[in-house]
Amino acid sequence: MTRVYYPGLASHPDHAIAARQMSGFGGMVTIDVKGGQAAAFRVFDRFRVIQRATSLGGVESICSLPILTSHTGLSDEELAAAGVSRGMVRLSIGLEDAQDLIEDIEQALS
Repeated sequence: MTRVYYPGLASHPDHAIAARQMSGFGGMVTIDVKGGQAAAFRVFDRFRVIQRATSLGGVESICSLPILTSHTGLSDEELAAAGVSRGMVRLSIGLEDAQDLIEDIEQALS
């Protein structure tokens, strides 16, 4: 993994704004997987608890690849301008047991 995008992290560029505006930081997390598109596909295929989805919403944990959903068909230059890499995996964390989710993410990234 090369980067995590989550407003709850102090390193996030909008952390201060999120802390002022939110009572919590929510369950949306984006990770940029080292190895680009092939690595993102591998992680996507390895999830066991987190389910594939084309949109992110609901009470169950789901994942999507921006290059296959919100940013499909964009050139590498257009992706870069949008701040999206071919290695990005978006997660919407749901209500499953936290330890099950942690273990699923760890095994998918291994």
